Amino acid sequence: MIAIVDYNMGNLASVKNAFAKLGKDTTVESNPEKFCEYDKLILPGVGAFGDAMEHLQERNMVEAIKEFASSGKPIIGICLGMQLLFESSQEFGEHKGLGLIKGKVVHFDASKFSESLKIPHMGWNRMFTKEHPLFSGLDKNHYLYFVHTYHVVCDDTDDIIGQTEYGYKFTSAVAHGNIMGIQPHPEKSHKNGLKILENFINL
Repeated sequence: MIAIVDYNMGNLASVKNAFAKLGKDTTVESNPEKFCEYDKLILPGVGAFGDAMEHLQERNMVEAIKEFASSGKPIIGICLGMQLLFESSQEFGEHKGLGLIKGKVVHFDASKFSESLKIPHMGWNRMFTKEHPLFSGLDKNHYLYFVHTYHVVCDDTDDIIGQTEYGYKFTSAVAHGNIMGIQPHPEKSHKNGLKILENFINL
């Protein structure tokens, strides 16, 4: 059983539809007391970091997510959901995150960009990956769909399982034991994205 966390900040329908294409039913879950009943948890997200954390707190989901993560069962954050796994974000001020992975969320450093690059980073780009069950059956440099202005910086480089080049190399996928995150949107990334979701099902 897989739950998609509903905290009013996510692309829930498209994530659910992507799993449906794989023949896997998922539940959009808004009750944090039920998180522990599921085998896997998906934390999606679109929007601002501070707003997302406020919504999670208002719905009493912060501790429930932390408890799920500590259970050892797989949890994955997608896009903003990945960023929320970290300790803090610089987006519109300083905001505290879930703290499940050590590191922070920072704005793209446009001073390192050529004139042709724009912020946000939007569109198809390659992700260069380490060997990890999430990427089983995929080339080590596969294209996925991105939409973001901020990116994560890991304290521990061992947590980095994917990187992408946009002006400079940044972390685009992470894993710390059972806690995983991907910056691109697998639900918008056609067959490569569906393969990542299929691999998550099979963890």
